[in-house]
Amino acid sequence: MSVTEALVTRNVTYSAEVLSRGGLAAKGTQKVAVVACMDSRLDVFAALGLTPGEAHVIRNAGGLVTEDTIRSLAISQRLMGTEEIILIHHTGCGMLSFTDDELCSALEAETGARPAWAPGSFTDLADSVRQSIARIKASPFIPRTDAVRGFVLNLATGRLEEVDTVEA
Repeated sequence: MSVTEALVTRNVTYSAEVLSRGGLAAKGTQKVAVVACMDSRLDVFAALGLTPGEAHVIRNAGGLVTEDTIRSLAISQRLMGTEEIILIHHTGCGMLSFTDDELCSALEAETGARPAWAPGSFTDLADSVRQSIARIKASPFIPRTDAVRGFVLNLATGRLEEVDTVEA
């Protein structure tokens, strides 16, 4: 059985749980959107004590605030009523292990085309969180930017460490 088939089979249990709760709310009941890394070690719901239906979770490589993240946050706030934004980066992130030029050059060597997008690698977790917060606050499409906070999740301890928005 493929991994996909096994996961689809597990969905039967999940479906029964959702049905027993009467479905899931479309709008996050906590009125918060979380931007986090896609790393499989990061369980956003468990780390924040959330259950399905309480928050919008936007994930990508590095938990970066990209143009598509801005699009999702604008929809989350303007159409779904979220009011706060939490950013979560984490220790041991793969985005710390390469440079944009290294990846783009490798892709170009393999495919003959250089990507039009920037991978977004970084060397400092806290600075990357600060840059993402700045992108959110600078966007004209996100109306509520007074409650934006950024954190680094320590994967060894499970503890969130808040990032100061002013570099020390």
